[in-house]
Amino acid sequence: MIFDLEEERLREEVSRLGVKRVLIQLPEGLKAVGPRLADLVQRDGAVAIVSADPCYGACDLATLDAESLGVELVVHYGHSEMITEERVPTIYLEARARVSVLEAVKKARPYLKPWTRIGLITTVQHIHALDEVREALLKAQKEVVIGDAGHLEHTGQVTGCDYSNAKAVSSDVEAFLFVGGGRFHAIGAGLATGKPTIIADPFENRAYAIDNVVQRIIKQRWASICEAKKAENLGVLIGLKIGQKRVEEAIELKEEWERGGRKATLLALRNISPEVIMQFPGIDAFVNTACPRVSLDDASRFLKPVLTFNEALVLLGKMDWEELCRKGWFESST
Repeated sequence: MIFDLEEERLREEVSRLGVKRVLIQLPEGLKAVGPRLADLVQRDGAVAIVSADPCYGACDLATLDAESLGVELVVHYGHSEMITEERVPTIYLEARARVSVLEAVKKARPYLKPWTRIGLITTVQHIHALDEVREALLKAQKEVVIGDAGHLEHTGQVTGCDYSNAKAVSSDVEAFLFVGGGRFHAIGAGLATGKPTIIADPFENRAYAIDNVVQRIIKQRWASICEAKKAENLGVLIGLKIGQKRVEEAIELKEEWERGGRKATLLALRNISPEVIMQFPGIDAFVNTACPRVSLDDASRFLKPVLTFNEALVLLGKMDWEELCRKGWFESST
């Protein structure tokens, strides 16, 4: 197993709290270990239930599911704590990666050659490796800056929708190096900061740039806003996930849209997908007040514009396009 599942801590917490029913929540890449973790919990006399639903981040706590199942403890894997949940006790196990990052970082050095001052960011899975990455970059004659905005659990950490640590140092660096798997977080960093971003992927043992992808997404977002301007009927989506619920903001957007003599409908849902919103054919465009990554990463799957909250402010004339590009797609304006 390439991730540290903290199995001993899991058993210790279940025993210490004396709980009899536990819900284990795992991101997609760790679902396969659910039965093994359930066996561990059950050895200590507790009933273990593995959530088979998708889990999109620390904002997606299965609190309501836990309450309906009579669970006394939620064990949330793969993310650092974002929400302090009091209704059902919750522990976060970060699932740190047990892979070396240095070879991928070495392969990233040619991509970083044009710049001297580098911002260093990663996910919680590699946060323990930042010091050795910093040392490797210093030996390559780079100046390294790691942000600590205080919004997240760890210095230099980014999540799918929180790039405060990157934005905190964006003006002090020329480019960012993201250490981690896949393009998802690096694309977010590029959108949030406007700076060139290089990926050092230790799982695939390679490095590459994603600037062209970021620029393509920005062009797509402008096209979506332009298309949404033609809409008469707007759907304002309210996320039901515990960390994504923005009811008041959604109501304000609805009221602002209707001041122009047009119609808007509030729609509440847990998962935003083309299959769900296509059931409302009379709605011309949508505003997503929940996770902005759904609008940005899944745009090609939707047949109609699905704007983020900040893009809706551009649509309504409350923010101009240049400000959106400068502010980024993840910083709330409310």
